[in-house]
Amino acid sequence: MYRLNVKKLGFAFGLTGALIYLGCMIVMATAGREGTIAFFNSLLHGLDTTNIIRMDVPVLEVLMGIVQTFILWWLIGACIGGFYNTQIKKR
Repeated sequence: MYRLNVKKLGFAFGLTGALIYLGCMIVMATAGREGTIAFFNSLLHGLDTTNIIRMDVPVLEVLMGIVQTFILWWLIGACIGGFYNTQIKKR
C-alpha cells in the first residue's frame, strides 16, 4: 500500500488553506461590505454574517492570518497523512 509523505501532504493542505484565505480577501476587496455579507451568507447556508464581517482589517492582521492559516492547515494535513500511514499494514 502507498504511504503518504506527511510533510508534503501538510504543505499541500497549508497552501490550499492560504489560497482559500486569499480568495476571501479578494471577495472582501472587490464585493464591498454588502456583497461580502451576501456571499458568505449564501456560502454558510443562510447563517447571518452581518455582525461578524469586518471590512477594516489591518495589514499586519491579514499577514498574521495567512501565516496562521497555513500553519493550522499544515498541521491538519500532516495529521491526516500520519494517521493514514499508521493504518497501513507493514510488509
